[in-house]
Amino acid sequence: MRSMYLVHTSGTGMLLKTLLITSLLGWAECQESQSMTAEERTVISDQIIEMFDHAYGSYMKYAYPADELMPLSCRGRVRGQEPNRGDIDDSLGKFSLTLIDTLDTLVVLNKLDEFEDAVKKTITDVRLDNDVVVSVFETNIRVLGGLLGAHVMADLLRQRGERMQWYRDELLHMAKELGHRLLPAFNTTSGLPYPKVNLRYGVLNPLSRTGTESDTCTACAGTMILEFAALSRLSGDSVFEEHARKALDVLWQRRQRGSDLVGTVINIHSEEWVRRDSGVGAGIDSYYEYLMKAYILLGDNVFLERFNIHYSAIMKYISQPPLLLNVHMHNPTVSVRSWMDSLLAFFPGLQVLRGDLKPAIETHEMLYQVTKQHKFLPEAFTTEFRVHWGQHLLRPEFAESTYYLYKATGDPYYLRVGQSIVEKLNAYARVPCGFAAVQDVRTGRHEDRMDSFFLAEMFKYLYLLFTDKSQLPIDIDDYIFTTEAHLLPVSLSTTQTPCQGNNTESVPLSKEEDLFTHSCPSMETLFPNNPSFAKTIRDSYKYLTGVGRPFHPLPVREIELPLHDNGMEPVEFLRSMGISLTPLNEVFAGQTGSLKEHKGVYRVKLVAEVSHTTEEEEVLPHVVQLISPPFLGRTVFTAGPAKFGMDLTKQEHGVKGSIVKASPYTACEPIDSAVQLKGHIALALRGDCMFAVKARWLQEAGAIGVIFIDHREGSNSEDTPLFQMVGDGDSTEEITLPLVFLFSREGAVLTAALEEHHNVDVLLLPKERQLGHDKTDKHVGMNIKFRLAEEGELEDGSTRGPTLEFVLEKQEVFLKEEEEEEPRGRQQQQQQQFCSKAGENDRTEPCSADSSQTANFNSRPDAKP
Repeated sequence: MRSMYLVHTSGTGMLLKTLLITSLLGWAECQESQSMTAEERTVISDQIIEMFDHAYGSYMKYAYPADELMPLSCRGRVRGQEPNRGDIDDSLGKFSLTLIDTLDTLVVLNKLDEFEDAVKKTITDVRLDNDVVVSVFETNIRVLGGLLGAHVMADLLRQRGERMQWYRDELLHMAKELGHRLLPAFNTTSGLPYPKVNLRYGVLNPLSRTGTESDTCTACAGTMILEFAALSRLSGDSVFEEHARKALDVLWQRRQRGSDLVGTVINIHSEEWVRRDSGVGAGIDSYYEYLMKAYILLGDNVFLERFNIHYSAIMKYISQPPLLLNVHMHNPTVSVRSWMDSLLAFFPGLQVLRGDLKPAIETHEMLYQVTKQHKFLPEAFTTEFRVHWGQHLLRPEFAESTYYLYKATGDPYYLRVGQSIVEKLNAYARVPCGFAAVQDVRTGRHEDRMDSFFLAEMFKYLYLLFTDKSQLPIDIDDYIFTTEAHLLPVSLSTTQTPCQGNNTESVPLSKEEDLFTHSCPSMETLFPNNPSFAKTIRDSYKYLTGVGRPFHPLPVREIELPLHDNGMEPVEFLRSMGISLTPLNEVFAGQTGSLKEHKGVYRVKLVAEVSHTTEEEEVLPHVVQLISPPFLGRTVFTAGPAKFGMDLTKQEHGVKGSIVKASPYTACEPIDSAVQLKGHIALALRGDCMFAVKARWLQEAGAIGVIFIDHREGSNSEDTPLFQMVGDGDSTEEITLPLVFLFSREGAVLTAALEEHHNVDVLLLPKERQLGHDKTDKHVGMNIKFRLAEEGELEDGSTRGPTLEFVLEKQEVFLKEEEEEEPRGRQQQQQQQFCSKAGENDRTEPCSADSSQTANFNSRPDAKP
């Protein structure tokens, strides 16, 4: 009935539809510009409290004293009792991680009774001397930071005389104990810490089960100064701040002097960079954050000077508003990947602290548009805002930047952004026993984890966003947030004397200084008499991802791009520069006349210029040979070699190992399956990043070799010429793995074998050395003289010695008869029977000079008659 009504009243229906759409658009515009009433903010604030109670209450009911809650299973995650998740589990130390990480959140949310009870539980129940290997970085920011923040809160409440009168600095004593248990990690010649430490046995003790690691991430080494300096100044023991400062000195000294950027992974012994890609996301993020915040907390100008120099480089090379790219630290004009990770969402908040609001607003708006498109911020997404890695771990960085931008601008728009975060958490992450991470934002499927940072950070920032300062139990402006949102008092720089003898290396002042290089920003200075400035910046990015209106591709313009044949595949090379290619038949037609009048997407015309060499470089084929049952060497795939990594031609017996699929399969980011991959040959899918980038990640995960599989469906070694994989333009000397490449069809057979048999051993080696073959694979020529046998000759026994009979199909006979055609029956008989007569001395004996013919047969050692 409804469809019939619409058909018969189409004119009225269109009018109603137009009015409805108009009113909705008007409402949406009103929503963006209108202020949020105090009553609305109170309702949302109460909602946040209820959500926190649900999450924290579930942890205490179902998980405590375990480190984390498993919200789908409604039980605690105890290390060793659940399947090993690799490096993720290094956050768990059997020290009630979530409880300690949540302590100062209880104070901010004005839950003082619960805070006092939780402090008592921590003092009574938590042990820090467990025989467990933990991440130095995670234990520092979550546990040490949590203990220090809770101590500061407990001391404040005790001084007020209303609560915590029984408290005798027990949390500070625990923090000092933990600090001493982390110190063995700094026992290196460089001063850079080991990434892991055993809480009971340290690093170098034979019982420690660690100390073999040689690399650490920049953030891992550079995110110690706030907690360690606070511990030194609160406890009076300078050793902690000294070690943290030394690590920062090394990172500063090892920056690339030309670009002033740092890499992502560094060797803790040689101080050489292992991964030279540079950005503001995973692996580097909090290093920059802690330089700025160390200046705020400690008042040491050297940290601000270093931050300003780094920040100028970031804005020059990495920040391309609204995007934040990853570049080579030695060649920062080249982008190394076409995606961004969600951890960079903290950066707009850091830019607010710096006073650089315009790019902060632009990047934050981009992130907000991505959340509109995918409900949450995916763990990684492309520069075209598609999902690259769909996982969402309930990370708080986007909420953090939203809070900072609201405090800086007072724009109620950011309250609406915060409201959307609250609503999506309740709608898509809430489960009966807490809140669950999202395994893939495209499907909405949950993952059985609720990380401690969700309680430590997310609820803190959201509550502060919607709550007036007057309603808080503390003056929030007296504190600086650590990267885990723990609260440290800025008064440490004045009330506690700096440690003696640990002043860091001073740096020359940056030549390029601006208004906020040495002073805090003010709204009156930045945007006098312009309360809507943030909206004017945001409007340029309002429909960035196409959400909210039909997406229309921008017009295209043409560029001729010379492309030299330097060994790097064209598409991979272009992607490394951030250029996306679209087939011409997919580019919309009908706009060619007006192309030059518009800015937008560029149509790239490749002008291939092949460099000619005097001698063509030969690609030596390699093989992947399956040697485990039931294959036993009979299944062999032709593979392409690499110009970097281990030279298999110099390995007499090749490289043998079991194959394991990498996770993520593209291997363009840290490997989740490092434990399963260690000591095995990795399978990884081509695409999304350069071969060298994948190789570095897989080598870091412990793989002993890599088989790359083509992502182009249907490609195979028969139809496609082999090529040699090349590096990414940076040094590849550190890559020592053997690397081979399989086309799609061969790769599909290999992965199918793995799925069916689960344990498949392979051998990687040059083709000429594959098992079951001679050392050479050259064809052997053999001259055989033969004559046509007379009818009945073979039957009457007239031949002497061994005979070789060839049975040929008629259509396979290529001999050209010069004599007249014989009767059909006789001719067929002659074509089917041939003989070769050999004498006793193994010499070929001609049967008849005028009837004999000579043919050349090319025979391979494995040829079958």
